[in-house]
Amino acid sequence: MLDTVYRDFGTGYVPRWHRDIIDPAGAYLTPARHALLVAVDERDGQVVGTGALDSRGPAHPPNPRHVAERYPSGVTAQLRRVYVRPEHRRRGLARRLVDELLAFAVADGGYRAVYLHTDPAVTGAEPFWRSLAKVVHDEREDAGGGQGIVHFDVPMP
Repeated sequence: MLDTVYRDFGTGYVPRWHRDIIDPAGAYLTPARHALLVAVDERDGQVVGTGALDSRGPAHPPNPRHVAERYPSGVTAQLRRVYVRPEHRRRGLARRLVDELLAFAVADGGYRAVYLHTDPAVTGAEPFWRSLAKVVHDEREDAGGGQGIVHFDVPMP
C-alpha cells in the first residue's frame, strides 16, 4: 500500500490520510465489520494487490457535506486501498477483490450502501470504478474545481 501512495499518488505517506496503511490490523482486522484482503503471487510470495472495507463513511471536511450526509458511518461500507501493482493490472484481480469485499458487506447485513472515492489522476482508476459503479459526485465539475476527487456509489449485489 505504501508503494502505491508513493508511486501512483506521488504524495508519500501523509499520516492524516494513510494511518490505516501503517496499522492495517487496527484499521481492518480488529473491527468486526471491517476487512482487508491481500493478493499474493504464488510464484514468489510477493504482495500484488490489496483491498479493504470499513464502516466509516466519508468525513466532511474534506469531502463535500452532501456526500458525507448521503453516506453516514455505520450503515455505509467504504471501499479503501484497492491497489494492484502495475505489472499485475488488467487481469481481473481488482474486480475480484471488489467482488469479495462486496460479498463481505452483504453478509454483514448492516450496510445500506457501498461508497468509495478515487483520484482520477491515478492511471486507470476512474475508468475501472466507472465500469462498476455510478458516479455520485464529480468535484472536477464543481465551480471552483474541488479536490479532483470522484465519488462513487457501488451497487451491492
